[in-house]
Amino acid sequence: MPRTRKATVKARDGSEAVEGQHGVLAVERAVRVLRAFDGPEPFLTLAAMSERAQLHKATALRIARTLANAEFLVQRDDGSWRLGPAAGWLGALYQRTFDVDDAITPLLRALTRKTGESASLFVREGDVRTCLLRVESASEERAVVHPGTSFPLAKGAPGRVILAFSGQPGTLYEEIRRRGYHVAMRERAAEAASVAAPVFGANWQLLGAISISGPASRLTEARLRAHAGAVMQTARRASQLLGGTFVRSLARARPAP
Repeated sequence: MPRTRKATVKARDGSEAVEGQHGVLAVERAVRVLRAFDGPEPFLTLAAMSERAQLHKATALRIARTLANAEFLVQRDDGSWRLGPAAGWLGALYQRTFDVDDAITPLLRALTRKTGESASLFVREGDVRTCLLRVESASEERAVVHPGTSFPLAKGAPGRVILAFSGQPGTLYEEIRRRGYHVAMRERAAEAASVAAPVFGANWQLLGAISISGPASRLTEARLRAHAGAVMQTARRASQLLGGTFVRSLARARPAP
């Protein structure tokens, strides 16, 4: 197990708490136990929970019981654990105060700064993909795509990604699901180039795709693939903010050379 530097600090009321490198150790460990449920399985054994939280079983059990007392966890009759009603209450409060624009636009701005290209969030509306949010790069003399603009799903990286993670059959879409991103050259328009990755919400629901795009004369396929990691990282963070999880296999994926 990884070692964490500890320090004992005194609060104003005289109580003591053990701190790790980034905060109070007990709180850090409790968060790790809760994050162990960040996956498709709704129920975890103590062994699975301790392994995912990177804690000894005895420590994980002690923390789980404390969280259960506050209804953040529930232990089932077979000994396995699941999230409790207090966790749902926190999620409901988060959703009530959440604003997609306020949360995702800063991610798109950061992606634009990192790549130097325009960044967008596309969502599916029937048989088309619609730009929900857009941050233009400084290199664009004028806005190429406006929020509210729609394009065919089968043209361009965002649409292909949406189709792939909606279960579209075919070798191309299987490859997209395996890689976790897609590069498109001159599909939507003669000079359009883009790379995109999926965004998920609660219960693994596909919400859309984050992409960067620009003219193919500047954005070569090699350059787009070099930016794929940054796009996937942004999509993963957006999924977390939207209450979902970037699929574990994709979170570990690396852009192909």
